[in-house]
Amino acid sequence: MTVSHSGRRDLVIINRSFWPSYPVIGEALLRLAEGLADTCRVSVILQDRDDIRRQLAEKHRGKGVEFFPGKGWSDSSSRVYIRALDAVFFMCWVVFCLLRARPKTVYVSTDPPVLVPFVVMIYARIFRARYVYHLQDIHPEAANIAVRVHPQIYRLLFWMDRITMRRASVLITITDEMAEEIRHRSGTRAPIHILCNPAVSFDGVVPVEEKIRGFSFCGNAGRLQRIPLLLDAIRKYLDAGGAMQFAFAGGGYFSPRLSDLANQYEQVTYLGVVSAKEAAQLNCDYEWALLPIVDEVTRFAFPSKSSSYVFSGAAVLAVCGEQTSVAQWVEKYGLGKVVKPQVDALAEAFWQIEKEDAPASSYTEDRSTLMDELRFERFVQRLKDIVPLQAGS
Repeated sequence: MTVSHSGRRDLVIINRSFWPSYPVIGEALLRLAEGLADTCRVSVILQDRDDIRRQLAEKHRGKGVEFFPGKGWSDSSSRVYIRALDAVFFMCWVVFCLLRARPKTVYVSTDPPVLVPFVVMIYARIFRARYVYHLQDIHPEAANIAVRVHPQIYRLLFWMDRITMRRASVLITITDEMAEEIRHRSGTRAPIHILCNPAVSFDGVVPVEEKIRGFSFCGNAGRLQRIPLLLDAIRKYLDAGGAMQFAFAGGGYFSPRLSDLANQYEQVTYLGVVSAKEAAQLNCDYEWALLPIVDEVTRFAFPSKSSSYVFSGAAVLAVCGEQTSVAQWVEKYGLGKVVKPQVDALAEAFWQIEKEDAPASSYTEDRSTLMDELRFERFVQRLKDIVPLQAGS
């Protein structure tokens, strides 16, 4: 259900990835909009890939919320230049919608990064509005680690995002390390809230009495996930007679190599892109979950699949340096083990785990505390606590 507002809106929420395609952040932002619609005039700007107006009507969602769906032309498997053009198109769509809605407050995230937040900043300066900037990752640094950006373009994007950070009324990010990076490079004096991404819903997931001896990996198989190192270590372990199982789900740059590995070894399964529910079930089925990440990127991003790993009950094997925020997170909450990002060290870790009687982590007290922090309802409530304070009447 959608409505049309007249006059200046109290709040506009901007996020390219929205419900129902994205059942975590997309669902959270829809609930945020619905929760505020009783007292505020709320609009949402998004990219539409699933005929959202029909979906809202069928599911009886979005009561009191005005939607501005723009056509989505690309996804994570599209070529880089197609995705870049799509980001520019969405930026233009955002400008048009902002001028139409003239919101007093804007919530904008790094989906997509840099360009859309920058035009929000310009809008806010011209129309004396306020904006909440949610940095789920920090760009252009995060992108530059994966694919090198032309130096001049990089400097321009860096300058644009630094200004956007500095002039935001409120900033939200995931870890203390990322918050420190934001303060250091932007000089902002605005409050920065730490808000961990929630886990996918585990409703309908069937608990297993005896987990499979082995490892699951659910998420993007991209350049930041150390996939080549992971595959080399698995080959070395299996070629030496290792018996544990490995299951992978998700797409990305290295998905063809995951498929090749599954064709070569009986102990390896590659499921391709699966639903959020299927990914949650897969994580619950296995004793361990793999969490490889390039060390440098942890200053600018945090693996989104980590929250779902926590709720699955699987022990986490983080493949990264010991000084990274990911390693410190695993050790702080007793979630599993951290292994150096080296082929020999990782293969040896597989052998050590195979010899152990039980995984290193299950539902410990520290893990239960973390689960409370990561619950979906808590995430939505935290957003409500942060955003309405900026949505003046």
